Order: sequence, then structure tokens, then C-alpha cells
Amino acid sequence: MTSPLEVEVNGDIEKAFKNLKKKMAFEGIFKELKRRRYYEKPSEEKKRKKEEAERRRIKKMRRMQVQSSRSKKSGGRAAAKE
Repeated sequence: MTSPLEVEVNGDIEKAFKNLKKKMAFEGIFKELKRRRYYEKPSEEKKRKKEEAERRRIKKMRRMQVQSSRSKKSGGRAAAKE
């Protein structure tokens, strides 16, 4: 089970509510609620999960390319630090 989201309220309720919404968005709660609003067929769920995995894979590859290009620009100094 996940831990509860907590927000400190120091007099300004509007600011606390804004912080709570930001934390909920970061955790993916809004996306999950929207997804669960309607029934999703098992075939659609498989397709969605496959597309999400592909997006994550592409994003990871992009990040790796950026890191490798940074290490090449610095002359290998960034790779030596690790």
C-alpha cells in the first residue's frame, strides 16, 4: 500500500491545496482516476501498456544519447568521475 500524501497547512489553505494537487499530479493519481473512469477491455489495456513501455524505452534511449554526447564533449572527464 502506498503512503498517504501529506501537505502542511500554515494558514494559507489555497496554497496548501495547490501543493496537494501538484503532489497528486506528480504521483500520477489524476491520470489513474481518469483511466479508471471507464471500463477498459483487456486488449485495449495490453495495447496501452505496450505503448507506454515503448515511450519509456525511447525516452531512456534519448537520455542515454544525451549523456554520451556530454561525456564526449567533456573529453571523457564526466565518465572518469563516475
